[in-house]
Amino acid sequence: MSHGDRASNGSNERTGPPAQTHSKIRDVAQLGHIELNTPDPERTVWFFTEVMGLHETRREGQSVHFRGYGEFEVSTLKVTEAPQAGIAHIGWRAWDEAALARRVEAVEASGQGLGWIDGDFGHGPAYRFTDPEGHVMEVYYEAEKHGFYGNDTSPLRNQSHASPHHGIGARRLDHLHVLCNDVTLNREWMQDHLGFLLRENVVLDDGTESNSWNSVTPLVHDIAISLDGIAGARARLHHAGWSVDNREDVLRAADICIDNDIFIESGPSKHKISQQFFLYVYEPGGNRVEIVASGYLIFAPDWEPITWTQAERSHGQAWGLRLPPSFHTHGTPVIEDPKELRHIPVFAPETAPL
Repeated sequence: MSHGDRASNGSNERTGPPAQTHSKIRDVAQLGHIELNTPDPERTVWFFTEVMGLHETRREGQSVHFRGYGEFEVSTLKVTEAPQAGIAHIGWRAWDEAALARRVEAVEASGQGLGWIDGDFGHGPAYRFTDPEGHVMEVYYEAEKHGFYGNDTSPLRNQSHASPHHGIGARRLDHLHVLCNDVTLNREWMQDHLGFLLRENVVLDDGTESNSWNSVTPLVHDIAISLDGIAGARARLHHAGWSVDNREDVLRAADICIDNDIFIESGPSKHKISQQFFLYVYEPGGNRVEIVASGYLIFAPDWEPITWTQAERSHGQAWGLRLPPSFHTHGTPVIEDPKELRHIPVFAPETAPL
C-alpha cells in the first residue's frame, strides 16, 4: 500500500499523490543563500546578530552578510536596507559548472531568465531569473568557503566555527517558504527547470493545491510554496527558516525571543508536515522567521509524495495546535489594507479565519 492509497482516519480515502513524472534532474545541490530586505536595517541586523546568534561576515553599502556557526560558506544571509521588507533574491548552488550551464539553458528556454550578474560577496557569477510568480532567484556554482582561522575557530576540523556563545545559536539556513497565486504552476516550474522533487502537499476539496513542500536535498523542503492569503499579492515571502540542534533549543529560542521583546506568532510546537519542531517570530523589519529542529529526512530514490486532504489539515498541527489567521495573510512586503482575502479552508469550520 502506498502513501497515497492509505485511508484518511479510516473514512475519507486519499485520491493519491501527484505522480512524480518529472525527470529527476540532479543539477541543483542546495539552497545557498538568501537576501532579505528590511525597512529597519539597524534592528534587523541586531536581531540576526544578538537574537539569532548569526555571525556577521561583511558590511558593504546598505547590506550586511551573515552565516551560521555550522555553515562553511562565508555568506548565507544578506540583509539589505529597502523601503519594504521581503525577499530580494534566492540563491541556489549548482553541483558544478556543467550543472550550472544545463540549468541556465533550461531556464533561458522557459522565458524566465533575467541574465548573468558578476557575483557578490561569497560567490561567483550567477544567472538570475524569476519563477512564474515573480520571485527573483539565481543559480551559481563558485562559492567562497569560511577559513579555519581566527579566534572563532573550533578544535573540531569538521565544524567551521566555535559553538555559539550567545543568542539562539542557529546552526544553518534551513529552508525558505514563498507565497504565490498558483501553487501547482510554480511547483511544476521548479520541478521541470531546476529539478526539485515534490515531498508533501495539501490538496483542497475543490482540487486546488494550496501548499507544496519541495527539495533537492534529503530535507522535506528546501522551499515550500503556498497560496497567498491576500488575493492579487505578488511574489511575497512567507518566511525563512533556520535550524538549531534539537527541540530543547527551540524552547530556549522562545525564551530568548520573549526576553528581547520579539513577537512570537506561533509555537513552540511540532509540525504535522515535515515533523519539525518550530517557532515562528517576526524580526523587527517585518519578515517572518522560523526556528526549527529535527524532522525527518528522505533518502529513498522512489519516494512517493504525500498528499494531505483538507479534512486532515483542519485538525491543525501534529499536536492539534491551530495556526493563527495571520499565518495565511502576513507576508512580506506587508499589505496594510488588502482589498480581497483568499479563502484557504485548512482550518476546522468553527475556527476558519477567512
